[in-house]
Amino acid sequence: MRILYIIFINIFFYFQVSGQKTYWQQQISYDIDVDFNHQNHQFNLTEKITYYNNSPDNLNKVFFHLYYNAFQPGSMMDVRSRTIADPDSRVLDRIQKLNKDEIGFQKINSVVDGNNKNLIFNEQGTILEVILDKPLNPGKKLKLTLSCRSQIPLQIRRTGRYNKENVAYSMTQWYPKMCEYDDEGWHSNPYIGREFHGVWGDFDVTINIDSSFVLGGTGIIQNPNEIGYGYENEKFKTKKYYGNKLKWHFKAEKVHDFAWAGDPFFIHEKTNLDNGTVLHFLHKDDSLNNNWKLLQPYAKKCFEYMNKNYGEYPYKQYSIIQGGDGGMEYPMCTLITAEGSLKGLISVTVHESIHSWFQGILGTNESKYEWMDEGFCSYAQYEVLNYLYDKNLLNPLLRQYKSYYRLANSEFQEPLSTHSDFYNLNYVYGVNAYSKGSVFLNQLGYIIGSEKLKSGMKKYFNQWKFKHPTPTDFKKVMEYESNLELDWYFEQFIETVNTVDYSIFSVTEIGNKTKILIQRIGRVPMPLDISVTSSNSKITWYNIPLRIMRGSKEKDIIGENFKVISPWPWVYNFYEFIIDFPLKEVQKIEIDASTRMADINRINNIWNGKTNESELPKIIFKSKL
Repeated sequence: MRILYIIFINIFFYFQVSGQKTYWQQQISYDIDVDFNHQNHQFNLTEKITYYNNSPDNLNKVFFHLYYNAFQPGSMMDVRSRTIADPDSRVLDRIQKLNKDEIGFQKINSVVDGNNKNLIFNEQGTILEVILDKPLNPGKKLKLTLSCRSQIPLQIRRTGRYNKENVAYSMTQWYPKMCEYDDEGWHSNPYIGREFHGVWGDFDVTINIDSSFVLGGTGIIQNPNEIGYGYENEKFKTKKYYGNKLKWHFKAEKVHDFAWAGDPFFIHEKTNLDNGTVLHFLHKDDSLNNNWKLLQPYAKKCFEYMNKNYGEYPYKQYSIIQGGDGGMEYPMCTLITAEGSLKGLISVTVHESIHSWFQGILGTNESKYEWMDEGFCSYAQYEVLNYLYDKNLLNPLLRQYKSYYRLANSEFQEPLSTHSDFYNLNYVYGVNAYSKGSVFLNQLGYIIGSEKLKSGMKKYFNQWKFKHPTPTDFKKVMEYESNLELDWYFEQFIETVNTVDYSIFSVTEIGNKTKILIQRIGRVPMPLDISVTSSNSKITWYNIPLRIMRGSKEKDIIGENFKVISPWPWVYNFYEFIIDFPLKEVQKIEIDASTRMADINRINNIWNGKTNESELPKIIFKSKL
């Protein structure tokens, strides 16, 4: 025993000294019981939690989110919306104008620990701090029971009652939710309008609500025959008696949030994927255009495409629900507004359901790395739409590139590493999260090759599902998959506002050969694909890797004649190489004909036959073919 103890101490000391870290994450289980009063839009809630401290730290306190408290005049969300230069049009000054019976609140009545002792707690806006009676040591669990009374606000942002499409209840961010604790410490950020981060765990939720309401959301209904409304697995008809309550019992395992919606006039339809997963559709009457029925085969194809190309969706159901204020993702469900075109409904459904992979299952901290969720979802969204509509576009993200270029050529840029709450403008956050984030991923495919990106995305999903991956975790997967070093790309494109800009500086004839001189204008170095089209329309591709990559990509989607030439040491602003064509046989030369490299000025990427009269630079790196 003494020897084993010494071995353990030595191993522990080695990892401490060498700086090696073992991944860990916290775990929680919720048992929530809700008594819902739709007449005053309030509910009483009892929440029992078991919280597992898998960290190496002693915890003297814990924190919870109380999101409803944001919907009160003077809240941080309210003030932020009234002071930022470009407020969200859905919020503006609407919170400030809420009456007492229209605001949201979560009033904590008590917090009791497993020893039946009342704990001291402190509410500060949207954060609840609970002081523990004794430290929660590593490897131990904490039992708490919270009792609170809540009022559902008028629908303004994501959550609330009676949205613009008159859906009764969009129940998101509705319960006291444990803040995440990881190797960076507590993430007890106040809620001012951005997105979310949560502890992985299990939910057992019982909602007692008037029998006229039809519900859908996260989890699997445990009493379908009592509920009816299309959930039953045998013939059963729910009797609607006003004033009587139904008990909706949901369970969800391995999720980091729980959301639901309810309305007396929801129509419930469903379809099955080939693997048995059930897609539920809950919506108001749309008999005038029948869009919700027409949506169903597109949703099915989207899920099956994602299962095949990104990794298997692991849950037994997913619910697509009319509600909220646009489109918002939650584990096993989404809430979307739907009174528009069929194409718009398909697009938002595709985007929000793809969040099931990049947020629902890969639980990245959206507050810090929103681009890893929204950007990756946007990338996959347009890939899926390209497939659904059989467009066969080489680069389906051209609109996202144009959006990024507008920002990159403006004075408003902020790096992707900016915390989402601290962007100076909502506009910049939106472009960074969605457009630049998707460009980042598409451009990564340009760097390492489309097939390596595709296989790397599946490995990333399978390796990091049900965890909290960071940019470094994603980088390591892609480095391993491509056998290339990618630090430079992540550092430049995420942590700075530097941009990519290359030009064909000059093309000159040398005997029966042609010399091409490329200039790097932007600060971000990139490997280059240069296509040379001869007079007989034959295309030869020259790939110039960066020396810092320590290798080059394999042949990409760009064609048969693919030649890798000398790697470019990025400190040289000019790179010269010679091709075995006389100038008279060269019809066209282009940098990145695939348009995947985010070059902010593509005009100078194509040689048009004109001679550059500028003086040649003195320092040039000369390639050896």
